[in-house]
Amino acid sequence: MQYNLLVVLGATATGKTSLAVNLAKEFDGEIISADSRQIYKGMDLGTGKDIEEYVVDGMPIPYHLIDIAEAGYKYNVFEFQRDFVKAFEDISARKKMPVVCGGTGMYLEAVLKGYKLIAVPKDEAFRLEMEKKEMSELEAILRSYKEVHNTSDLETKKRAIRAIEIERYYAANPEIDMEYPSMNPLLVGIKFDRESRRDRISLRLKQRLKEGMIEEVQGLLKSGVSAENLIYYGLEYKFLTQYVTGQITYDEMFSGLEIAIHQFAKRQMTWFRKMERSGSDIKWLDGYMPLDEKIAQVKAWFSV
Repeated sequence: MQYNLLVVLGATATGKTSLAVNLAKEFDGEIISADSRQIYKGMDLGTGKDIEEYVVDGMPIPYHLIDIAEAGYKYNVFEFQRDFVKAFEDISARKKMPVVCGGTGMYLEAVLKGYKLIAVPKDEAFRLEMEKKEMSELEAILRSYKEVHNTSDLETKKRAIRAIEIERYYAANPEIDMEYPSMNPLLVGIKFDRESRRDRISLRLKQRLKEGMIEEVQGLLKSGVSAENLIYYGLEYKFLTQYVTGQITYDEMFSGLEIAIHQFAKRQMTWFRKMERSGSDIKWLDGYMPLDEKIAQVKAWFSV
């Protein structure tokens, strides 16, 4: 079966967007974002949308699943699967090439592996019961259902309870199954050595702070998004909200956020290696390779 999907993945700050939009131009394609936070309106600098990059040689490259939900909303992987399928089928029906771009491993794997596609209903009584438990108890319950690869499920009690709620629902409804479009993806990863990746992350963090990332968070808070909801999104929004609301100093914010992003990038690479161990064939590009050489290499892989 000929490839009918291009996927560009990698850790944060590896240049995924630039490569993906240029490949979309080469293959007459459109971008589908696989980033768990770029779906939110107004969360631009903190999520690295880089919308200005979606123009190549004066040609706008269409994109999907960016700016589709209001900040404060709790979008989830099941909604992503649903929206991904709609975008994939729409792009394919118009004889264009879907080009997925993102670093959210769970989102990527959920669509590539065709995980059960269902919006799990909320169980308020169960949530109240779980709220009484300590975090260690919640972690033990979640691990009793599955091996926990997505450590973000354990960042807060709210996330842990929702993760347990989902697994509990699946266990009680084993008949759940959904149809999924037939996909034959070419997976392309971009990677840098550890030190280069760290340098790129630190440089980008400083640049985005200069560009107004603090003001972005202030604006979101003024618009009515609660501090609790912003902190829920993690990384930039967690630390910047704590700084803006006076909980930590600027230096504490910067150093804490820098460390958190480095750790996040490491987890992303761990997830991609897990995908490879489970059968995903990711073809890696050296991040330092010039853009035109990256494009030529992808085209060569695509034609094999």
